[in-house]
Formats: sequence, C-alpha cells, structure tokens
Amino acid sequence: MSTKTKFNLKQPHQFLALGFGLGLAPKAPGTFGTFAALPFIFLTAQYGLVIQIATALLISIIGIWLCGKTADDVGVHDHGAIVWDEVAGYYITMIGAVINWQTLLVGFLLFRFFDIAKPGPIKWLDKKVSGGFGIMIDDVLAGIFSLICLQALISTGYLV
Repeated sequence: MSTKTKFNLKQPHQFLALGFGLGLAPKAPGTFGTFAALPFIFLTAQYGLVIQIATALLISIIGIWLCGKTADDVGVHDHGAIVWDEVAGYYITMIGAVINWQTLLVGFLLFRFFDIAKPGPIKWLDKKVSGGFGIMIDDVLAGIFSLICLQALISTGYLV
C-alpha cells in the first residue's frame, strides 16, 4: 500500500499531522514538513515571549494527540510523513528570535541537524518513549537545543 493511500488529508487530524500535506513529499518529508511551521512563526513573531511560548505549548500538546491518532490510523508508530513534530520543533527554535532570512535559515539548519543527528538525550527519548508523546518529545527537545544555539549566536552578534 502506498503512502498516499494510507493517509486521508480530508481528516483534519491527518491533514495537520502531515504538515498540511508537506509530509507526503517523496524525499526528505521531515525537511519539507518543517516548513509547515513558517505560518505559525510569521503569525506570532510580533508578539512577546509569553504568546510565543504559549503557542509552542499549544502546538506541542495538540501534536501529541495529532501524531498519536494519525500513527494509530495507519498502524505505524512514527511514519515519516507525520511531521507535526517537526512543526513544533522548528517553531520552538524560533521563539524570541528576530525573524529575517538569516535567523530563519540558521534556525532551520540547527533544528534539522539536531532532529537528524539526535545527540544524547534526543536519541534516547526517540528510542524509549512511545505513542504521540514519543513522536513529539524528541523533536521538542531538538527544538530546545536549537533555540539555545540560535540565541547564543544572536547574543554574541553572529546573527542580527
């Protein structure tokens, strides 16, 4: 059965879990799915940290259900097309950053690095935690690592 026949984008939870369909990209679905965070980043960039953190929490908490339900629907724990976890991770990366092409690019690269390389506790969480929470938590932590690195680059003047 092909990936496209397993998923039903008419189901709102699957449409969101698949990053508005970007997770169905035939190559690098996680990378393409990460771009689905951009509307949330742009919509909340002008608001303070409280709103951005609340949005990150909302995206992450909803993601636990979205990813878990979609994984149950298709019978695959963390199917590559399920990318809402990447949405949450990249959104978290960009919290508090001035939004310009440099920060968006560096934040994107940092997040993809931590998401793919899965150093230390990220890898452990990815292997040990199951369900919707398991799908989300490693990317949330990758987002936090990326946020710290991005803010360090901004605060030292390497990024404006």
